[in-house]
Amino acid sequence: MKTVLVIDDDPAFGKVMTDVLSRHGWRVINAAEGDEGIDLARKNRPDVVLCDLLMPRCNGFRVCRELRADASLRDTRIVVTSGRNFEADRQGAIEAGADEYLPKPVEPSRLLALLARLNPPATPPAKKIPAAQIPAAPARLKFWGVRGSIPAPGPTTVQYGGNTSCIEVRAEGELIILDAGTGLRLLGRALMEEFNDQSLNLTLLLTHTHWDHIQGLPFFRPLYQPHNRLRILGYEGARHGLGNVISSQMENPFFPVAMRELPANVEIEELKEMNFHVGRVRVEACFANHPGICVGYRLFTSDGSVAFFPDNEPHYGAHLTTPHSDPKISSEYSQTLESRMIEFLRGTDVLIMDSQYDREEYQRHTGWGHACLDDAVSLALKADVKKLFLFHHDPDHDDAKVTQMAEHARKLVSAQKSTMQVEAAREGAVVEFAGVRA
Repeated sequence: MKTVLVIDDDPAFGKVMTDVLSRHGWRVINAAEGDEGIDLARKNRPDVVLCDLLMPRCNGFRVCRELRADASLRDTRIVVTSGRNFEADRQGAIEAGADEYLPKPVEPSRLLALLARLNPPATPPAKKIPAAQIPAAPARLKFWGVRGSIPAPGPTTVQYGGNTSCIEVRAEGELIILDAGTGLRLLGRALMEEFNDQSLNLTLLLTHTHWDHIQGLPFFRPLYQPHNRLRILGYEGARHGLGNVISSQMENPFFPVAMRELPANVEIEELKEMNFHVGRVRVEACFANHPGICVGYRLFTSDGSVAFFPDNEPHYGAHLTTPHSDPKISSEYSQTLESRMIEFLRGTDVLIMDSQYDREEYQRHTGWGHACLDDAVSLALKADVKKLFLFHHDPDHDDAKVTQMAEHARKLVSAQKSTMQVEAAREGAVVEFAGVRA
């Protein structure tokens, strides 16, 4: 039996709807106001919510927004009812997340026809689609986007690439994606070609939700196949929850397909803990020095570990902007924070680290949340990193500039008589963890 939740502060309307719908095989739950309705929707996960627009304290617009922000209710249909028939109200309800807008008085036959259209009879189970098996192979990663801030395609960025942050990691039978910049579009196309019609089970770890780290999601082809599953993990933003931020970039008028309309099974989970597992891959998170809620991740596999900090300004550079009256106290505090970062990265096999500016550029960008190349190299050396990839290339840096910065980084390493390897991250490059460890 399918369930409908009626949210309306008019008890007479609620009684009529209960009588009509229950006679036609619906289980009816009633709520007298919006907040109660939101709670009941989360507890019961109804097939349909029939919600009045004009209610005190919590109106229908807010109910729509709250329900659409809850990933567990992505399949629930919302019908907004109102005694007014203004086009602006209808459009506002649709933009807030409603599937339909129905003026009062509601004709029972029209309502039943609408519910039948929104909830068609169950179809026989579709032919089971085989799940994609990640080949048993040494842990490896592949760069799909290495640029920072904004895509920078063109003839001067061919060698290293112009797409923004996105890395694919395959380890322990898992396919893990680090960030969803514009490089995610290329990854999605490659996955569809490799696995054809097999179902994919993917995990996306977001460092934060700045545009250059999420703008590839709407163009990720696996999201448009119903047999695929994408689990998105990240931390809450400064003003809005993770689900709201991710969904908002696909709302009208920014994109023609809403997140809730995607055929694939998309789960958005706000992380609370800093240590968790993706299958057999152990993951640790650490807050980065970057505006807003931003983290870096370290993934531990049987073949070695990789750490990913695409946006981070080392504290011993950033302390110059700390508004403390005593420079000594500011410096000591920054050193404490930097020591924590060094211990977090200690012994990492592969470190992918923000190194956007050279020393001269950094003087003009101190406190912006991005690293000076020299400071990134120093941090990696102190943490005994085996291989460092320079990342988050400035959109104004051409191939020659990135190559020059990589050569400068190697000279810094050589001056310290270290064996640490340094490369500039390049789209398409593949790195096997075991090879680095060896």
